[in-house]
Amino acid sequence: MTALADQYGEIYRLRFPGRSIVLVSTHRLVNETCDEKRFKKSVNAALMEVRHGIHDGLFTATGPEEENWGIAHRILMPAFGPLSIRKMYDEMHDIASQLALKWARYGSDTPIMVTDDFTRLTLDTLALCSMGYRFNSYYSPIMHPFIEAMGDFLLEAGQRGRRLPLPAFMYQAVDKKFEDDIKVLRDTARGVLDARRAGNDDRYDLLSAMLKGRDSKTGKKMTDESIMDNLITFLIAGHETTSGLLSFAFEQLFRHPEAYQKAQREVDEVVGKGPITVDHLSKLPYINGVLREVLRVNAPIPAFTVLPFEDEIIGGKYKIEKGETVVNLLAKSQLDPLVFGDDATEFKPERMMDEPFDKLMKEFPNSWKPFGNGMRGCIGRPFAWQEALLVMAMLLQNFNFVMEPGFTGAIKQTLTIKPKDMYMRAILRDGLTPTTLEKRLAGRDGAEKAESKAASNGADDYKNVAGVPLTILYGSNSGTCEALAQRIATDAPSHGFRAAKVDCLDSAKGQLPKNQPIVIVTASYEGQPLTMPVTSLPGFKTRRRTPFKMFLTQSSAVATRIGRPRTTKSPSLSTASLRSWVPAGSLKSA
Repeated sequence: MTALADQYGEIYRLRFPGRSIVLVSTHRLVNETCDEKRFKKSVNAALMEVRHGIHDGLFTATGPEEENWGIAHRILMPAFGPLSIRKMYDEMHDIASQLALKWARYGSDTPIMVTDDFTRLTLDTLALCSMGYRFNSYYSPIMHPFIEAMGDFLLEAGQRGRRLPLPAFMYQAVDKKFEDDIKVLRDTARGVLDARRAGNDDRYDLLSAMLKGRDSKTGKKMTDESIMDNLITFLIAGHETTSGLLSFAFEQLFRHPEAYQKAQREVDEVVGKGPITVDHLSKLPYINGVLREVLRVNAPIPAFTVLPFEDEIIGGKYKIEKGETVVNLLAKSQLDPLVFGDDATEFKPERMMDEPFDKLMKEFPNSWKPFGNGMRGCIGRPFAWQEALLVMAMLLQNFNFVMEPGFTGAIKQTLTIKPKDMYMRAILRDGLTPTTLEKRLAGRDGAEKAESKAASNGADDYKNVAGVPLTILYGSNSGTCEALAQRIATDAPSHGFRAAKVDCLDSAKGQLPKNQPIVIVTASYEGQPLTMPVTSLPGFKTRRRTPFKMFLTQSSAVATRIGRPRTTKSPSLSTASLRSWVPAGSLKSA
């Protein structure tokens, strides 16, 4: 399809019996088709086949019109919030350590099949963090039956969408294999679900959210079928894309030694020779740039499809009919020279580091779309990003890598793409042995103990301390703002304040305090306002327009200098002090 784009330009139409599709390949057209007021996600032919196995899960549902999608999305958003993901760090570290130790014990003379081991890594990480289940993929020379069934299922789903209209009996064998693979997937999911119900595990993860959560809009809980659909969805969509990202990242680093050296040097400077902690991950701007640039030039999902609600004109002259499938070719639009310059096809992580990346997103919205679009974007982005940063940092800290000769750059494709037959060798650095590496990896402190208390929704120790009274209100879809509000409340005494109240925005209707500072923490999701009911409260103005916004009152009883009541001499509640109260990486600016 990209070759046809080279031949026919930024837009072309393919006609098939009874239908047609439009393919667009420049940023200006993709930007238009990302307008959710005009276009919605299209479930293409391959995804329609995937629905045989996972029905209306988050990835394969047609949209909000399918009730199960809305229920699951609203229940699961808090479980995918940044602070929830942060708490998964120890289990992510567990699985990443297994990978590192396996490679160390292989020795430097053993070629490693990169994509296979990254597939084991990402599957095991997702299963452990999201449902407390261990596939233990590193302890068997063959892949877990779930992985084999999943790969065959996805491959056949893609092929079924391109079948010739031959008599059904000619497809009997492949159809039976397709159904058998679906049975393996669903039996595995059912086993995980039954094991959780039978046990006394009180852990909070995605599975417990699905089992115990109740939809805030409909009041309904997820059915067992919907839970299984989404368990399989997470394992398929989450592990395939992240393993592809990591595989392509090492391919690009091998092809660009200067980028490899910069990435490894950054890890050495930030982490040194000690254990990697969750706080290190927010201090790796170059590796962030590497991962973003990999997703730009090697997006594991190289296209996504949308449908117009009505007849549309895009680019000022191209007509698209209502319901006609539009394919956004990310493999072309993310290489648009009008956005990325004459060197758009080159791998340059510097252009995707934090400041240049933020500037790019403002100037050219929707120019980088590896996680999909809008409300149908990937709900697991924070999970995938934390995992990828950890794995890159751990491997570069402890190993030097050499690519095995013979790799041609070929691509393996199912519903995603990844390098085919890419092997490398791992050489321990700094005189490490497998034994000393094991000690280094086991020497970490784990998640910060103080944070678990500060971020817990039930913490209320802040009420019984001295200090200037402070009201903290939050609006939240995913629970992130609520957790940040609790963190501010818990740490307030060390700044001279006492949180008199921590509650949702609606609780303040008609009863705003007039003799104390008020802090409001709220956010948007994919550019949309939060769905928690929020009363329009008078007398507020924003400090700065940012994805996370901190609102501070200017009511009659609060002085212009925020946090200093007119009648009470108190510490200054400055933006800087608020910033110090939230976990690193949780609040970009306030």
